[in-house]
Amino acid sequence: MASLEELRRQLGEIDEEILRLVSHRQEVAAQIGRVKQQEGQGTRAFAQEKEVVERARRVALQLKLPEELGEELVELLIRHSLTRQEQQRVQHRGSGSGQRVLVIGGAGRMGRWFVRFLASQGYEVEIADPAGPLEGYDYTPDWEDADLLHDLIVVATPLRVTQDILLRLAERRPSGLVFDIGSLKSVLRQPLHRLVEAGIRTTSIHPMFGPDTELLLGQHVIFVDLGVPEATRQARRLFDSTMAVQVEMNLEDHDRLIAYVLGLSHALNIAFFTALAESGEAAKRLAQMSSTTFNAQFSVASSVAQENPHLYFEIQSLNDYGSESLAALLYALERIRSVVLAKDEPGFVKLMETGRAYLSSRQR
Repeated sequence: MASLEELRRQLGEIDEEILRLVSHRQEVAAQIGRVKQQEGQGTRAFAQEKEVVERARRVALQLKLPEELGEELVELLIRHSLTRQEQQRVQHRGSGSGQRVLVIGGAGRMGRWFVRFLASQGYEVEIADPAGPLEGYDYTPDWEDADLLHDLIVVATPLRVTQDILLRLAERRPSGLVFDIGSLKSVLRQPLHRLVEAGIRTTSIHPMFGPDTELLLGQHVIFVDLGVPEATRQARRLFDSTMAVQVEMNLEDHDRLIAYVLGLSHALNIAFFTALAESGEAAKRLAQMSSTTFNAQFSVASSVAQENPHLYFEIQSLNDYGSESLAALLYALERIRSVVLAKDEPGFVKLMETGRAYLSSRQR
């Protein structure tokens, strides 16, 4: 019988071989992506993906492995292949060649995302941020020192800072397209309208993903039209070569929905970890306990707890419609509490059935 050390050595060799095969597979996938570009095909082929997944399940079963393992492995590989193909498509399009971009707040996390995204399209990107430069990009500490002769100006700063910057841009009247990427729009209502009144091509977008996102498949980008349709179309074209879901709406609808999409979900998780942290003796003993539901919720809450608290406070406090979602959360908690205290089982069941019906309809 082989020793433990020998078995571990064999395992390491197998892992290396698996990774070599993965590398080969990804290169073939990249070639497929290039052929799709040449033939004008879309990045994603759902029928082909289904066939690949079903084949993986069959092979896994033949090898006496769980079918789910084959499916999960192949789906992970497909996702990484799509990421590479999407990046190739963005670079191949090169729509920004010869055009200048100024990213105000480009040293921030989402600012950096836009710097990389726009540079990959061939734009000549300049960063304006007192936090410091990024290697490989032109830089100025103060955006007001820039000539503002750029084809595109992206404002990627905290909301309160964005307000002042947009108002100053309205005074300086740049000739290029201007848009912010703020999570809320009602707080920017006045400065955005001031830009439009000044005759500046202005729109507003909200990328509904984080700065670590690489693949835009299934990610939403919201475009808020301010009455300048050509500006919104120009901003949307930046994402045409990606697989992002583009959604267009007006400013008021945006913030009403964001009160629930962001405000409610953030508040729910903050309430969860606040209740745990303040549960006294139970807080110490919870480390010895777990359940499937608790672990899933704990994971999401842990992610929320690591986010920027100042940004999250802005999302809660600066939204003109933010109190609606918080009131809805309080009302829902009180309804749960009341049916439990009243030992009203039919009422409790009705709450769950109503929720199940809503969630099922949303997943269709």
